[in-house]
Amino acid sequence: MKTKPILTILTAAALCAGCEGNGPNTQNGAVTGGALGALAGGIIGNNSGGHNALGGALLGGVIGAIAGGTIGNSVDHQNSTLYRSEGEATTNVAVPAIPPPPPPPSEMQTAQPTPSALWIYGYYDYDGYNYNWVPGHWEIPPPNAVAFVRPHWRYRGGAYVYVRGYWR
Repeated sequence: MKTKPILTILTAAALCAGCEGNGPNTQNGAVTGGALGALAGGIIGNNSGGHNALGGALLGGVIGAIAGGTIGNSVDHQNSTLYRSEGEATTNVAVPAIPPPPPPPSEMQTAQPTPSALWIYGYYDYDGYNYNWVPGHWEIPPPNAVAFVRPHWRYRGGAYVYVRGYWR
């Protein structure tokens, strides 16, 4: 296997990362699928006549990440974890004062992978205990959605509640 086709595939996969949708199963599926695909691809590549474990691992990782992300995205749609309104995205995290997030890391916007993809700027997601950085990425909006509303805090009933990012 030649290096140039592998780099082309990896570049395309990197540009499309996150294009499947916005939900926890999509992200977890892509990571798990990528790891399992890399393992399987490495074994197959090593056992093939050319003994190309690295090429097989890279190709398997890309294919596994795409397949895992697609399956995870399907689960997100079935479980309604792709938020479409502030009401759906509102969490049970309520605090008397908003905890300050750490400063955001610097990031660069990559080339748009498709004309329908929208750039989602990086943001901190709050899990009730810590802020976790979600890097900027391209996403293809769900049907009938035109904008991504960034995660934010909303004052309700004497406390601040955390609202996850959602599409509207």
